[in-house]
Amino acid sequence: MAKPKLKEHHIHRDWCKGCGICVHYCPKSVLELDENDKVCAVRPEDCICCRLCEYRCPDLAIEIETE
Repeated sequence: MAKPKLKEHHIHRDWCKGCGICVHYCPKSVLELDENDKVCAVRPEDCICCRLCEYRCPDLAIEIETE
């Protein structure tokens, strides 16, 4: 079975409360909080599509879309 390939991080910034849980659980440090304490994908090319950020987000603010 082929590894999933990232198509896009869908981040609902209005839903994000800046808790940092997704940043903490990302094994490849793809995510960071910006100056407004909202999550953003700063290194999407390093994403391994594990979906830990999506599963752990208490506000359902992140969706990982794969090809």
